Amino acid sequence: HEGLRTMSIIVYVLMLASFVSFHMAPIVAVVLAYIKRPDARGTIWETHFDNVISTFWVGTIILIVAIPLCFVLVGFPILFGLAIWYLYRNIRGLVRAIDGQPY
Repeated sequence: HEGLRTMSIIVYVLMLASFVSFHMAPIVAVVLAYIKRPDARGTIWETHFDNVISTFWVGTIILIVAIPLCFVLVGFPILFGLAIWYLYRNIRGLVRAIDGQPY
């Protein structure tokens, strides 16, 4: 299970790197999460891969909705809230993965 732990940590780091990678790193992270999730089935690491996948897709949908709303200024607070939510979910997951706990 040490390999799954390491992969979970790598995936969270990639998710957090989105702010400096023009949002390319989370695409790599979610692909890795999809690849490793079957190997993690029934372990605590499955919760981490599920978290990364759901965070990616929910965040992407909210981002797609919020960007056009920036033209009427409503999108800016939505984007701010999205950033806080995104950071919280990924930092919490990273800390729990480092501690060997399920998400």
